[in-house]
Amino acid sequence: MSGKNAYLDYSNRSDRLSGGARRIPISTPIGNFNVWTKRIGNNPDLKVLLLHGGPGANHAYFEAFDSYLPNAGIEYYYYDQLGSTYSDKPTDASLWEIDRFVDEVDQVREALQLDRDNFVLLGHSWGGILAIEYALAHQDHLKGLVISNMMASAPAYNAYAEQVLMPQMDQEVLAEIKAIEAAGDTTNPRYMELLIPHFYEYHTLRMPAEQWPEPATRGIDAINQEIYVSMQGPSELGMSADAKLVTWDRVADLARIQVPTLTIGARHDTMDPAHMEMMAERLPNGQYLYCPNGSHMALYDDQEVYFAGLLDFLTSL
Repeated sequence: MSGKNAYLDYSNRSDRLSGGARRIPISTPIGNFNVWTKRIGNNPDLKVLLLHGGPGANHAYFEAFDSYLPNAGIEYYYYDQLGSTYSDKPTDASLWEIDRFVDEVDQVREALQLDRDNFVLLGHSWGGILAIEYALAHQDHLKGLVISNMMASAPAYNAYAEQVLMPQMDQEVLAEIKAIEAAGDTTNPRYMELLIPHFYEYHTLRMPAEQWPEPATRGIDAINQEIYVSMQGPSELGMSADAKLVTWDRVADLARIQVPTLTIGARHDTMDPAHMEMMAERLPNGQYLYCPNGSHMALYDDQEVYFAGLLDFLTSL
């Protein structure tokens, strides 16, 4: 969901910030930048790095974890990827590539001194794509992996939207939404007026939008549209034909990921829960968590199931 970025600019602050926050320098093909992280808790044996969705959202919606992980003694890290909220926001579109983001994550991992003895990577939505790609490139550094609410194939995601989710919608509303997209007019307020009650409240977060938890809206509304449109496209019903991620597919490569991995699916998600279960079956050490009342943000709308399963997996490591 689009929205105005309400955060302060920390780009001129020192590396060490208050309250466990830290700015980490990273190198890219076009120069050096800083990304923001924040540590919660202290556990030398179990450290979870959280990869937010979007692309181009931020860490805020992961604040739901504060009600569960600290009591379980799990250390975890908020992290705004380059271009997102607390981190630097360069505008060179060449930076918005999967491989570049994977390299960024590895630089963050190294700076935080995370490795296979303690390092669990959790990716939600776009963060799940990034987590899969990181595992395929650097699983030697991982203790465990969590892929939350993300399929392993963009074409399969688009097919699910077209064949399952869109037929469930009011067809007159769907036609108007598609007409707005075809006209390239997705910044028109009417677009969100239609999407929120007819799609988001069914498949993104299953409660009236005015009741959405503040961290969820803060995480979603701050999306960097330059990143989002470049990688996902302007459509909210699937990936656009010209999006960088539209042909991404790693189903055939899942068998290469040997580390213990949990996939999380939800009945009402924009992602096919059966596909998420299939992923767990193809992963050599895969487990599947199903959230029967959840949507894309099952960490909020099926919270007890989501965190019970997640904590069972994490503590089993």
